Amino acid sequence: DKANMFPLIQRCCFRTPFKLQKLTGPRVLLYGKNKTTCSSLGLHLQRDVCFLSRSPSLNPASVYATKLQAFHTSLPFFKKKTPKESEDSGILQRSMKSLKDSPKPALYLSLAGLIPFVSVPLSMAIQGTYYPDLAFAQITYGAVTVSFLGGVRWGFALPEDSPAKPDWLNLANSTVPPLLAWQALLFKDVTHGAVMLVMALGIALHYDVSLLPTYPRWFKVLRTVGTVVMALSLLATAALKAFSEMQLSNSGNKWQN
Repeated sequence: DKANMFPLIQRCCFRTPFKLQKLTGPRVLLYGKNKTTCSSLGLHLQRDVCFLSRSPSLNPASVYATKLQAFHTSLPFFKKKTPKESEDSGILQRSMKSLKDSPKPALYLSLAGLIPFVSVPLSMAIQGTYYPDLAFAQITYGAVTVSFLGGVRWGFALPEDSPAKPDWLNLANSTVPPLLAWQALLFKDVTHGAVMLVMALGIALHYDVSLLPTYPRWFKVLRTVGTVVMALSLLATAALKAFSEMQLSNSGNKWQN
């Protein structure tokens, strides 16, 4: 029965010539006895398949068109996202969820603490005038904020059950932001003070995000958002100062001419 079924399967599926069926049928039955029959069967099949592929009824264009149709049957809107896109969207969603899960007092007080930073360059941009007193007030408030962020690490490392140890890494490094804030107040130029505060904010953020991974995730997200807003506000004040000085120099040159 097996010997009769094999030619029938070949005739229906592979469409090989009848001469090949007679040759290959008994050789398959002897596969367990002689391994060379398998290789001879492969050679005969390969030759006949190549002969069929060269037949005039199957041109290469129709074969390739069939392959392309098989590969492009999926709809465009079912396209899967790339790993990078899905990873980026996942990080953003987790960050927003962590920000929403933060305690309400910490969230509201942090957002309220950004008002003195944002209001200074915003008011000067609306009025179209640079106010040196407001700019110095922003620098002073920024120095106080940086000093506070440096002291947060002391409060985190001092309790006995804290995962952070009161070692040199946690205590000595927390004094670096206050020192940079004090240096920012010593600069007579507001631009230099703003740049120094931006550096101090970046160092404090690096300490909180990288060196102390035991902080809650919501605190890290809140610190990142706050640092970005504070740095942009300080740089905006410095840009307004430079723009105001450029306008004064241009008006002075016009009066001289």
